[in-house]
Amino acid sequence: MIGVIIPAHNEETLIGACLTSVQAAAQWPALGGEAVRIFVALDRCTDGTACIVQAMGAVPITVRHANVGHARATAASAAIHAGARWLASTDADSRVPRDWLSAQTGAGSDVFCGVVDVENWEDYGVATVAAYRGAAPPSDGHPHVHGANLGISASWYARCGGFAPLPAHEDVAIVHTLHAMGAVIARLASPVVMTSARRVGRAPAGFSLYLQQLEAQSGGDLRE
Repeated sequence: MIGVIIPAHNEETLIGACLTSVQAAAQWPALGGEAVRIFVALDRCTDGTACIVQAMGAVPITVRHANVGHARATAASAAIHAGARWLASTDADSRVPRDWLSAQTGAGSDVFCGVVDVENWEDYGVATVAAYRGAAPPSDGHPHVHGANLGISASWYARCGGFAPLPAHEDVAIVHTLHAMGAVIARLASPVVMTSARRVGRAPAGFSLYLQQLEAQSGGDLRE
């Protein structure tokens, strides 16, 4: 079984599209019918996120960590307890392609590090978009780590101790640990996960802050 793990905090506007995309990936023929279960850590949710998760057949896990690392770790533990052999991680504001799970499990590695892209740049200007494209060109062997497009075998996850309870960059920390332990890491440019360019992110130093830093470096331009 493949366990998909998703931390979520008040994501009622985006979690439905995320789960729909994961469910499509779970039906991709290349998986050969292997079971896929989705585990969502509902971290201090006060909106309709939990109702959407339940209605769509994912496994809701209520937590009050106010910490994305702890939430992701809780979802991972639940997936492993349920028998997952592989953990595929994404974020509630992201959408995965249909070959996402088959590409991760078929990479022949212990860890999969993929890339993300943005479809709707909201009010960001062309200079910011160009800065992002230039800083993160898609190519195999890339150095990037994104919790929205990450996969780890359950055995290696257990060996490394799991996600640390960090408020941000728990994904970078676990990959650093796995690399130091000798895990085989596939850093591939495909498949790409699409994520949001919202200005108010859920992690204090996550992707949203990164985009805003790029915007500041490019002159704080507005979309024309």
